[in-house]
Amino acid sequence: MTTSRRSAPVPTRLAIAVALLLPAAAFAQATSQTHAHPTTLDRVQVTATPLGGDAEDLAHPVEVLYGDALEDRKSGTLGDTVSSLPGVQSGSFGTGVGRPIIRGQEGPRVQVLSGGIGSMDASTVSADHAVSIEPFLADQIEVLKGPANLLYGSGAIGGAVNVVDGRIAREVPDRPISGRAELRAANGNDERSGMFRLDGVSGDNLVLHVDGLIRNTGDFDIPGFAQVPEDHDHDHDHDHEHADEENAFGTLPNSSIRTRAGAVGATYFGERGHLGVAVSTYRTNYGLPDGAHVHAEEGGHDHDHDHDHDHEEEGHDEHGSVRIDMVQNRVDLKGGLYDPLPFLSALNVRAAYNDYEHVELEGDTPATRFTNKGTEARIEAVQKTFNGWDGAFGLQIGHVDFGAVGEEAFVPPSVTDTLGLFIVQEKEFGPVKLEFGGRHERVEIDPVANESRKFSASSLSGAAIWHLSDVFDLRFGADVSERAPTNEELFAAGPHIATRSIEIGDADLDTERGQRLEIGLHAHTDRVEFKAAVYQTQFKRFTYLTDTGIAEQGFPVRLWTQGDATFRGAEAEAKFHLLESDAGDFDLRVFGDVVRAELDGSGTRTVQFAVPHGDHAHNYETDIALGGDLPRIAPSRIGADINWTLGGWRANVGAVRYQKQDRVAALEEPSPGYTLVNAGVAWRVGEADGTQWELFLDGRNLTDEEARPHTSLLRDFAPLPGRTIAGGIRVYF
Repeated sequence: MTTSRRSAPVPTRLAIAVALLLPAAAFAQATSQTHAHPTTLDRVQVTATPLGGDAEDLAHPVEVLYGDALEDRKSGTLGDTVSSLPGVQSGSFGTGVGRPIIRGQEGPRVQVLSGGIGSMDASTVSADHAVSIEPFLADQIEVLKGPANLLYGSGAIGGAVNVVDGRIAREVPDRPISGRAELRAANGNDERSGMFRLDGVSGDNLVLHVDGLIRNTGDFDIPGFAQVPEDHDHDHDHDHEHADEENAFGTLPNSSIRTRAGAVGATYFGERGHLGVAVSTYRTNYGLPDGAHVHAEEGGHDHDHDHDHDHEEEGHDEHGSVRIDMVQNRVDLKGGLYDPLPFLSALNVRAAYNDYEHVELEGDTPATRFTNKGTEARIEAVQKTFNGWDGAFGLQIGHVDFGAVGEEAFVPPSVTDTLGLFIVQEKEFGPVKLEFGGRHERVEIDPVANESRKFSASSLSGAAIWHLSDVFDLRFGADVSERAPTNEELFAAGPHIATRSIEIGDADLDTERGQRLEIGLHAHTDRVEFKAAVYQTQFKRFTYLTDTGIAEQGFPVRLWTQGDATFRGAEAEAKFHLLESDAGDFDLRVFGDVVRAELDGSGTRTVQFAVPHGDHAHNYETDIALGGDLPRIAPSRIGADINWTLGGWRANVGAVRYQKQDRVAALEEPSPGYTLVNAGVAWRVGEADGTQWELFLDGRNLTDEEARPHTSLLRDFAPLPGRTIAGGIRVYF
């Protein structure tokens, strides 16, 4: 199958993007001549780095969601919550799953963290596995764009998302008792949710914490039919007259969610250090929309289309709808010593033990059970300033015991051990700040039925901020980072029902290496805040899932393989403080991003592989393409929103246009573009240093547009939710 070619190559499009950014920079410069004193930026501390600091002072690209912006963007999944940030989208698999995608990279390349320690769930194993972190309980969410391997290991080669929940306190609160609570309800999914958080101080140095959440939703309303009709042209709207009579209309069946989460924590602060511990649980039961799961014996995928439209409803009647029942229990520990040695200002330790399990239920019958029991710990030694250099060095260890039992256990049980050493350093040279770092990591994966594999992964990173003036600064980044392959990439062997395919791993995969270059521009004045970046990452031995064009047991066969690849992209965001008046303050935010990902080779390569079939295997030989676009790359976007504040009132309205994605891999269909319109209003009363009450009303997808994200493996069976209006009350004290 040939893929369509575009009129403008990637370098040209990036040049156009940069050219579009220049007028905004020029406007910022003109504005600075009128307003000589640059605005004082909000300084939010980033906890994901051992040296701390605020987001604007870090040379590596970081975005932080907090305060009212986080409240207005919180969604039921982590990916949806952060998807409004430039360069960040969500990998949807129905309403219960949304994993962050950073600059086109996802899954095992984006590390999801809770308080600086990995989530240790099974979300990277399969697209239908949810992230085990509750966004509604977050204090702030930090998104590290670009390789974050130095601190978090090879699984962060594409970036990291750190959720800060405050269950272990960072400092003693000013008030003896503080907290917040929220009740909300929504139409479109019949949501009924409630959460609370309470922090108290006992004596002068013991901080106690408790939080909890309950969320119940029904099946989600959708615009039109759930499944794309078989004769549907992806480039046009649905023709409802030709839709299958059994195709659900107006509601996405089996999309309801039930979530429970909670934690208790205690932190002691002494003269020489601090120590905190938290015990938490996260439990969710969510449905996979009917059509996501079919069984090998049902067949129905004998063509080389990327998605299966010819599923058999009889199979669903026989096996029942599929739901995932997830339970994660976790213990976190954080502590630190102040000035432990003459050359150290702090010695910090973070550790977590995690017990994760989810069961895939067909009707009420357990079918497949996934477990993940793990321990992760990191010790960070923060040095005292030496000859102008600040820095930290440390050790990270991890042990994860993964299990899978049942008919959909396409990945074998395995034990993964990780050991990493890292160092970071920074220094200011007048108007220039430099950041350097390095990490060496050893990874061993020991599967039950295969020989173990050992990998070494080394990473080096450099970044700089050059303050051209009080208004402008340039950002530079360059790094070489490596990632060890994962258990599923090495040893997958069998039907992966969630992706409607048979996945075959390659036990001979090697460590992949990425080389990134990035340049950015930031500008800040009283009237304009602006930032933009262009980047390129060249991968050696990039690991990806390719379609062979062969069908087995009614499923397409896909191979984990490696090839050289290049990611190129650009992103920008500008905030204009338009007006301050008696009628309120008006701000305009505009943003956009684009990413292109292509294999660097040409021609084809012949591969041989075996597909398990009962107690034997079928052997195949086929040619796979060495060039072309990579699959399921996020489309380019452009968005804008207007924000208004007046006293205790605030409101916003905005829209994001997702462009058509026609840069597709072989055997992959293009996706049409769509526009999502959101709005919200809130009214807060009370004293700033006392109890405050807030009434709010939020609207998502107000035009009720049919949206099928290209990043979703389920896009032909489950569009995004339709128009949803949520309202409720919050209290802060």
